[in-house]
Amino acid sequence: MKIAVIGQSLFGQEVYCRLREEGHEVVGVFTVPDKDGKADPLGLQAEQDGVPVFKFPRWRAKGRALPDVVAQYQALGAELNVLPFCSQFIPMEVISAPRHGSIIYHPSLLPRHRGASAINWTLIHGDKKGGFTIFWADDGLDTGDLLLQKECEVLPDDTVSSLYNRFLFPEGVKGMVQAVKLIAEGKAPRLPQPEEGATYEGIQRKETARIDWDQPAEAIHNWIRGNDKVPGAWTEACGQKLTFFNSTLSTAGLEPEGEDLPIPGAHRPGVITKAGLILFGNDGRMLLVKNIQLEDGKMIPAAHFFEKVESSALELTEEELGTAEAVRGAWKRILPSVPEVDESTDFFKSGAASVDVVRLVEEVKELCDGLELENEDVYMATTFGDFIQLLVRRLRGGDKETECAIDYVEKAVNKLTLRMPHQLFIGGTFVDAEGGKTYETINPTDGSALCQVSLAQVSDVDKAVAAAKDAFENGLWGKISARDRGRLLYRLAELMEQHQEELATIEALDAGAVYTLALKTHVGMSIQTFRYFAGWCDKIQGSTIPINQARPNRNLTMTRREPIGVCGIIIPWNYPLMMLSWKTAACLAAGNTVVIKPAQVTPLTALKFAELTLKAGIPKGVVNVLPGSGSLVGQRLSDHPDVRKIGFTGSTEVGKHIMKSCALSNVKKVSLELGGKSPLLIFADCDLGKAVQMGMSSVFFNKGENCIAAGRLFVEDSIHDQFVRRVVEEVGKMKIGNPLDRDTNHGPQNHLAHLQKLLEYCQRGVEEGATLVCGGKQVPRPGFFFEPTVFTDVQDHMFIAREESFGPIMIISRFADGDVDAVLTRANATEFGLASGVFTRDINKALYVSDKLEAGTVFVNTYNKTDVAAPFGGFKQSGFGKDLGEAALNEYLRVKTVTFEY
Repeated sequence: MKIAVIGQSLFGQEVYCRLREEGHEVVGVFTVPDKDGKADPLGLQAEQDGVPVFKFPRWRAKGRALPDVVAQYQALGAELNVLPFCSQFIPMEVISAPRHGSIIYHPSLLPRHRGASAINWTLIHGDKKGGFTIFWADDGLDTGDLLLQKECEVLPDDTVSSLYNRFLFPEGVKGMVQAVKLIAEGKAPRLPQPEEGATYEGIQRKETARIDWDQPAEAIHNWIRGNDKVPGAWTEACGQKLTFFNSTLSTAGLEPEGEDLPIPGAHRPGVITKAGLILFGNDGRMLLVKNIQLEDGKMIPAAHFFEKVESSALELTEEELGTAEAVRGAWKRILPSVPEVDESTDFFKSGAASVDVVRLVEEVKELCDGLELENEDVYMATTFGDFIQLLVRRLRGGDKETECAIDYVEKAVNKLTLRMPHQLFIGGTFVDAEGGKTYETINPTDGSALCQVSLAQVSDVDKAVAAAKDAFENGLWGKISARDRGRLLYRLAELMEQHQEELATIEALDAGAVYTLALKTHVGMSIQTFRYFAGWCDKIQGSTIPINQARPNRNLTMTRREPIGVCGIIIPWNYPLMMLSWKTAACLAAGNTVVIKPAQVTPLTALKFAELTLKAGIPKGVVNVLPGSGSLVGQRLSDHPDVRKIGFTGSTEVGKHIMKSCALSNVKKVSLELGGKSPLLIFADCDLGKAVQMGMSSVFFNKGENCIAAGRLFVEDSIHDQFVRRVVEEVGKMKIGNPLDRDTNHGPQNHLAHLQKLLEYCQRGVEEGATLVCGGKQVPRPGFFFEPTVFTDVQDHMFIAREESFGPIMIISRFADGDVDAVLTRANATEFGLASGVFTRDINKALYVSDKLEAGTVFVNTYNKTDVAAPFGGFKQSGFGKDLGEAALNEYLRVKTVTFEY
């Protein structure tokens, strides 16, 4: 079809390019005249393509179409006019001229918000749904028949820019192309616009954008975001005109403590806090503004409003001076009408528009090897001198965003002052749960409450998923290179290492982990995991595949391994930080975003981890942490339509339920690490001393709260009694005590309910006839301590032979000398298959047994020897999917096949 494109802007350029890609002939482009020596992107692109470009300053005079203009248009013979975005008034002689007429894009759901500021008014009115309309042009103002409409949800903190960039621009381009296709196929509808619900609002201008303070906080928030960035909602305060940007109603956990900012007409003074400017509606509710533009045009973080401007400028190195000159060149290219760019040159006063901000940011990123820079930074430093200072500070690793406001719980313990976040972590901010709901997390050493922790609700899950989805689809995370993503994960690992004593102490307090073990394993392996997967970020590769050629043409087929999207990770209470790290590191390395649900009883290291992601520079929304119940938070994650993957470690019963929910919701990908009853086979030809030592570790490591713990030991008859005697001797040497004491090697069980379960487990073992050799009772002291326990004479039919205890209980059964196949049959007679082990000096026997054992991991003459590079996961009802190693990446990637013909 022959098309005339009439309009301007990047949106117009993109529509123009897509129409040409679809095979349509663009016979001419009509755009606005050059401004300050700069051509509009649409006209510039068309000129490069050799398409005729017309830049009429106007199409009519004194209400009549200009004949010469109309004649030049008509000479092109267009069959359809496409107006993607047009600020000029086009006469009906042009609108009606083509055979198919003219279609126009409008960024609202007509007939609502007719007029030139439709996006602004969608937000100002607090509409829950937004979208765009493509309609047939007529002689009215946005009143023509409807051709196509698409709608989207308007998020609570959307601005004109975010709504436009997230939906109206990308989907609008697709919609224009789809509309042209429908016209070409003769299938385009013409639906008269209803007048019911029709609204018309005028153009938003600076003089009309003054804030009316006599209204609720939500209405003030809507006014501010509806005018962000243009024209900017403003008020008078402190003797000057202040314009507010980046408003939010998410103020949970914020206290209006700081310096008052008197505002004439406001219900009460604003308050400058570390988080920004808190404002109040006439309903007493709060809203938060993060940026303020001063009367001289300078944009500052609202939190810095009362701070004195830093007078001392950085002294630049030779290398930095070179960078400054390269950036000066970018300014000159963008501002061709400015004869010389000096320190005082103002980007916007020199004629730059919003499209130039995008161009500057992208050029500087390219010059500075992917430096993290956002459009907001240009608004914060509008003169060249200020921009270079900001840039150099950023290159040196400084000038970070105002530190996130964190309400810490502080405790002096273990010769440290612990600073523990205790709120939900959503979208890069620590916030209270919906309704301010909290619960106590308990110290298992003495049963005391450590602190109140926010208890996530279903609405909090939805907010966290929305933040993760936005970060994945629109945020910096998906735009930076894989190598830069790896750098951020390396930085996170370094911060975890710097805070390892604090993290290990929190694990000891919240989970009862023995401090020395927590330092080496809980925290130490977590650090190793992030370092390992950081190295994988830029090595995730597809492949090329030879296929049958479509002769006489040829084909090229390749695969791409892509991130899945938003992932939900549900972690257990036995290794709170390590289990988080095993899954999250692979998830982030693959390029996904994540919502983490720590176990309700052990939330604190996950929240400290969230704080470290901020310090590492992980973009907001990439990591979200929601303490709460599994039945509420875990269930909602499993059901949520925007979550594309669930990684779960926990019981088989819950894993089955999650798998069913994942299937019924949106067939989301799932990996499960579930229960175990890992057999350990000890043959008479083993190194008995090592077998005793490692057998002890296989059961009592981490108080038995270990998913791969040896749930049942099969000991060859001829060494059985000796093995039991030596184990009991070693158990007697174990020191039970405060997990923070350096000589303690057995701490409290994780929580009271688990302690009670272990007592019931032992009672059942005795009732069924097993011999309780030692232990089996609660230690008579405060806290949830349980004696290391040994059972012998355990028969295959007994409950304790079949079911996992998940505690420090050694279950020993005999097997006849030399009867390898019989003991293998007994070892495999379980629905679990997470881990297993064998002790023997006979290499042939070791190979035979390891081949026959039905488990995801087999240890030979060792136990608990996991490594970040070795894949870990179970068989049968112990689950499927892998943590650790290269195999773990596959759990968080999808494979796309792309085939070319040439």
